[in-house]
Amino acid sequence: MFRKVLVANRGEIAVRVMRACEELNIGTVAVYSEADSDSGHVRYADEAYNVGPARAADSYLDHEGVIEAARKADADAIHPGYGFLAENAEFASKVEDVEGITWVGPSSDAMESLGEKTKARTIMNEADVPIVPGTTDPVTDPEEVKEFGEKHGYPIAIKAEGGGGGRGMKVVWDESEVEDQLESAQREGEAYFDNDSVYLERYLEKPRHIEVQIVADQHGNVRHLGERDCSLQRRHQKVIEEGPSAALSDELRKKIGEAARRGVAAADYTNAGTVEFLVEEEPGRDGVLGPDANFYFLEVNTRIQVEHTVTEEITGIDIVKRQLRIAAGEELDFAQDDVDIDGHAMEFRINAENAANDFAPATGGTLETYDPPGGIGVRLDDALRQGDELVTDYDSMIAKLVVWGEDRDECIERSLRALREYQIGGIPTIIPFHRLMLTDEKFVQSTHTTKYLDEELDESRIEEAQEQWGGDIGDGSASEDEDDAVEREFTVEVNGKRFEVELEEHGAPAIPAGDVDAGGQTGRPEPAGGSSSGGEADIQGDGETVDAEMQGTILDIEVEEGDEVAAGDVLVVLEAMKMENDIVASQGGTVSQIAVEEGDSVDMGDTLVVLE
Repeated sequence: MFRKVLVANRGEIAVRVMRACEELNIGTVAVYSEADSDSGHVRYADEAYNVGPARAADSYLDHEGVIEAARKADADAIHPGYGFLAENAEFASKVEDVEGITWVGPSSDAMESLGEKTKARTIMNEADVPIVPGTTDPVTDPEEVKEFGEKHGYPIAIKAEGGGGGRGMKVVWDESEVEDQLESAQREGEAYFDNDSVYLERYLEKPRHIEVQIVADQHGNVRHLGERDCSLQRRHQKVIEEGPSAALSDELRKKIGEAARRGVAAADYTNAGTVEFLVEEEPGRDGVLGPDANFYFLEVNTRIQVEHTVTEEITGIDIVKRQLRIAAGEELDFAQDDVDIDGHAMEFRINAENAANDFAPATGGTLETYDPPGGIGVRLDDALRQGDELVTDYDSMIAKLVVWGEDRDECIERSLRALREYQIGGIPTIIPFHRLMLTDEKFVQSTHTTKYLDEELDESRIEEAQEQWGGDIGDGSASEDEDDAVEREFTVEVNGKRFEVELEEHGAPAIPAGDVDAGGQTGRPEPAGGSSSGGEADIQGDGETVDAEMQGTILDIEVEEGDEVAAGDVLVVLEAMKMENDIVASQGGTVSQIAVEEGDSVDMGDTLVVLE
């Protein structure tokens, strides 16, 4: 077994992996960006190393920086968690080439084969796993998309090869949208996954999203741990996951599980992963989906997933520990028939978002109250404590509430109780939305599909839930400390390794926050997001300014100075919280100044474009 594992991630998943390591008597190493210097995963780890500024590309996605931190810490394994570098075959390959450091995950070859969707479709097709009609080669020309539409009809899904979770996927509803959506999918693929290759699939309009958890060792053993139903989604992002699926008959459940095992075995895959399927709803269904329902391979997630907790609760199997044991060369010690599904579990993503405001992510704030629920059947995966400042540079998910019950009805009732107990003050969360869903007829009856939230749910119900249960969501600003005592926290870094010193004085003035270097000098940290050209630009003239509505990164600038634009025209594409956001003109005019460049990080309120 390993001596020390570096977790190449942040937040709750980093803490989750570290807890598994601690139970196996393995030392833990955290990496952190400047924005995360005080975050929970840094507090939890045995050691912590700064790997760069807030911008993920310069810190958590820096291959050499993460590997160098592992060398400095003398770690003998790297666990990537999910997101960031977890499905990056190039990074996995680099780790595999480092003597004395083991990659905790599938081999880079398997990641490349299954991570690129066109290759995965070919492998699954050869393993007799049903696939959605689509292309097996990358698509670059709009004419190819149009030809596919003529053959299979619209809508068409254009998907980034390295994508997942809806990122890098665009839907084309008719021929007029082909060029714009193809370009957008390619751009997202390049921005998120450093891969602009895309492929096509027939778009299933109202499917169920069913995924199968698998584990496979280096000795040829492949096991599946049952399925999860992840059909409750908003813009392809999961919000509630559960297992087992209440929509599947036992016969269909068995067929999907065996298909997942076949596909993974054909790919010579090892470690943990998830095989995702789309299951077509039967018109007028009023019971479970029968054995003849159509299901299609969607993708393989070559990593641990956010919702792995659901499977752990209903099987009693610690998947992260299994990842570590498999990476260390151990053989799975249970047969497929030994896997028992006990009860029902649900996971609720606790996102720092205001569901009543189109799920807008919080732009700042302090956790003035943080009192999570407890009791039988309740699990919290988080990295927070009361008084923490919200870090808004990355994903908006701050915690995961996981609830188990003997059956689905008890799970729903227990979940309602746990959500009522969960008290968070100072920032918005989607807890009111979750409480609404657990009283929603379609969700309770398990007849919802992946399109339910986007196309059917009355949004006024979300507003009412937020008003009733929203509580104190704060105003995005830090609260005043009314205590006369001043706690001074110093962070000292020596050769990249972090040390912390805390002092408390009474009657002393507060001092500016900042890091202390090895020589004892303090310095104010850079603003979250690194440099921000939009906020520092010298704005000329007195025209109308178009400002950023949220913190994010400039992906694309659609106009040039001197262009004439009309109301509704897209000026800038801003990436925030893993989603592209079109910044449009509210009125017509002439572009007199562009205050940002592609790749700039901007804060809410920063000027992007000036119109005369």
